[in-house]
Amino acid sequence: MDLKTASALRRLRLVSAPEAVSFLLLLVCSVLKRTTDFNAVPVMGMVHGVLFVLYVLFWADAWNRTRWGLRRAAGYFVLSVLPTGGFFAERLLRAECEAAVAAARENASGEAAQGAVTAA
Repeated sequence: MDLKTASALRRLRLVSAPEAVSFLLLLVCSVLKRTTDFNAVPVMGMVHGVLFVLYVLFWADAWNRTRWGLRRAAGYFVLSVLPTGGFFAERLLRAECEAAVAAARENASGEAAQGAVTAA
């Protein structure tokens, strides 16, 4: 796996937790709107909308680069629409991202060693 793929996974991971937090805050603001005079739904709706769009864009990029199967890609998408799913996605993506970075480093060191052998 190359560094661009690892970077795509990292971007998706970094936006998943804030997207989940914004979703939960939007739900709280919705309840407060109906029970009090406090109305932060327009602001939180915009924040959550931007983060959700970023999540979907980063998800599509990660799916394209990693060549996930349909089941795994759909799983990450479903986690984005569940109120606490972003936290689970972040945990899964952290492990996958660490494995991708390790593989990219191993691949880069292997290519460097092969280049040194070829030059000799």
